[in-house]
Amino acid sequence: MPVEIKELIIRANIVDSNDINHKSPIEGNSDQKQEIIAACVAQVLKILERKRER
Repeated sequence: MPVEIKELIIRANIVDSNDINHKSPIEGNSDQKQEIIAACVAQVLKILERKRER
């Protein structure tokens, strides 16, 4: 039996960048960025493959 979502609520907190004095971990090395992107792509592909198997 499929599940139907009738309402989806998304909340976000926006922080002024002037309040933050430290450097974001994403702003680091471009190799680190590429590793993070590759890991995300791999996870998305796994999810899509699992959906396709159903």
